[in-house]
Amino acid sequence: MERTEIKVSAPGRLCLLGEHQDYFGLPILAAAIDLRIAISGEKNSSKVFRLDLPDIDDQEQFPVDQELPYSQERDYFKSAVNILRREGLAFSSGWGCEVHGNIPINSGTASSSSLVVAWIKFLLEAAADKRTEQAKAIAELAFQAEVGEFQEPGGKMDHYASAVGGVISLHFGKTLKVIAHPNPLGEFVLADSLIRKNTTGTLGFIKSHVLRGIQQIRGALSEFALTSPSGEREQTEINALPEVEKRLVTGTLLTRDITAEGESLFQSSKFDHTRFGDLLNRQQDVVRDYLQISIPKIDRMIEASLQAGALGAKINGSGQGGCIFAYAPGKTQEVAEALKALDTKPKIVHIDSGVRKE
Repeated sequence: MERTEIKVSAPGRLCLLGEHQDYFGLPILAAAIDLRIAISGEKNSSKVFRLDLPDIDDQEQFPVDQELPYSQERDYFKSAVNILRREGLAFSSGWGCEVHGNIPINSGTASSSSLVVAWIKFLLEAAADKRTEQAKAIAELAFQAEVGEFQEPGGKMDHYASAVGGVISLHFGKTLKVIAHPNPLGEFVLADSLIRKNTTGTLGFIKSHVLRGIQQIRGALSEFALTSPSGEREQTEINALPEVEKRLVTGTLLTRDITAEGESLFQSSKFDHTRFGDLLNRQQDVVRDYLQISIPKIDRMIEASLQAGALGAKINGSGQGGCIFAYAPGKTQEVAEALKALDTKPKIVHIDSGVRKE
């Protein structure tokens, strides 16, 4: 039956553990949350996609039947169409669409990736493509449209967290392994610092210096890898690195080990909420002291959350601004009030499902 109306949505995400790990091929632990981007559309007789974006007071339109030139930085609506057309998809008609969302923009909660995941899902539905039911295929297409097409430095965490949903681990190797975990988690408080961040600049800086440090270590230890256990020889070479490389490589390895502890926790027969909070706090210590992607206001928000009863709290995403989240089952109202007093915008959030047709 021909589709004439479509509505889809995709969630934002929390990076539970594993900041700045996925683009090094190291595991991460992430979760989808019940803040979402929704795209609704009606088929029309034109050969044009018309998009209304009232949340940012913008509009876009472009033809459905040709390779689209990019007219702005990170032109994701067009890149998604181009990626799918190169894969052989054809769109027989145009669509008038409206895009709404309640995910904080440019704040570390994967608003852009959620948008691309939702748009890929919409386009696959419009073309009646079988991949519309394949969350992992949607994640890969969204990664190509957002990161690959524009040669950005990011990884695949955001796209898989939004497409698959729930609590997941991602393991990177010759093939990507997605592990879906049971969800034992209670409520979180997500709070926007209202300080915008420079995601690609932060990613690029950390990535380039860690890779430089790895190259130098391999001059003495050719077999060295971030995925390998670290012993005395490895530590000696890390200590010999220039200060920035030493700090960032050390932070990357500490995060690797914290994430492995977190994954074991989700795989245990009984989930320890207090230990989970401690892992969040340890991860925050690393991103503050080693990756140095926290800022004073973020530090104050985290301290206020812990004093109000949160079990743990950390920055969410690439850092230098954006959001934090606090794990605070049974204490969300107290934590939200404490964060509100710091001129932030707190929201109580829960783990949610992945991309879906509404």
